Amino acid sequence: MLFSPLTQRSLTFRNRIGVSPMCMYSCQDGLANHFHLVHLGARALGGAAVVIAEATSVSPEGRISPGDLGIWSDNHIEPLAPVTAFIRHHGAIPAIQLAHAGWKAGSRRPWDPAPTSPTPPPWIPLGVSPFPFTPKHPTPTEIKNPELIVEQFKSAARRSLAAGFQLIELHAAHGYLLHSFNSPISNRRTDNYGGSFDNRTRLTREVVSAVRSVWPDHLPLWIRFSCTDYVEGGWTLEDSVHLAQVLKPLGVDCIDCSSGGISATAHIPTPPGYQVPFAARIRTEANIHTAAVGLITTPTLANTIITSGNADLTLLGRESLRDPHFPLRAARELAAPLPVPDQYSRAY
Repeated sequence: MLFSPLTQRSLTFRNRIGVSPMCMYSCQDGLANHFHLVHLGARALGGAAVVIAEATSVSPEGRISPGDLGIWSDNHIEPLAPVTAFIRHHGAIPAIQLAHAGWKAGSRRPWDPAPTSPTPPPWIPLGVSPFPFTPKHPTPTEIKNPELIVEQFKSAARRSLAAGFQLIELHAAHGYLLHSFNSPISNRRTDNYGGSFDNRTRLTREVVSAVRSVWPDHLPLWIRFSCTDYVEGGWTLEDSVHLAQVLKPLGVDCIDCSSGGISATAHIPTPPGYQVPFAARIRTEANIHTAAVGLITTPTLANTIITSGNADLTLLGRESLRDPHFPLRAARELAAPLPVPDQYSRAY
């Protein structure tokens, strides 16, 4: 089952293994470069069905770090085009995760040393409410015109199509902007974007509708959820099921089921496949495709997730960094057919 095809709209995934979006912190001014071609292209050569580029910011101030990929201007299209062309040529679907980091924007790269003295942030982030993520984070400027955010996502979707992407995933997880609007932990607004479930999820619904209005009907649209905040009084799995039910008629084809990120002190248990139950419940109760992600590190576990009906796809993050050819290895271990690139055939 892990190597059975899956169809969404006009696209057919050659198997059920995808590369999860992972920030590489390797851009200047948000522009893709040779690193992205080699990094993402290698996963297509390795047999993945879909390769999702990292969280790609729809605005300069929406970057998680100054090294993040961006698509806020037409200048970002040309450097991405060779990447998407290479991925498609080698049988995978090129996808992009459109994101805005909100109150968590402007962080340093993970491998950079911590400053020895207080340093100003590279820019003041924008947030759902004027409260910092942690006391060590800068206080964001509250977003006064959410409709401007909607337009940024819409314009980014147009550029994604021009760059050759065939699938968009919207980032509504890990405490970033859309998730921070959805969660009562971070959303303290008193206008039409705060308070009730409908108000808090308004921006997410508006972004989905705006992106779908410019994204071709024959191409899939995904969204990543943090399915639970792991915090009392926060966003819950029941909320995620409800939102998935709301978004499906708006044109969402798949829920990428992650979790956490809204609170730095949340306790998150992380056994292998710890987020699979979220994907299973949303798949059943919202009747929508789901992707399972999180500590999926063996072919057997990935295959079991699909054969058990808990999800329609598996997405690999760190395991894909350790082994860009995980799908080829999994095919050998599970005795399943998977075409090997001609250039690599002598090894098989």
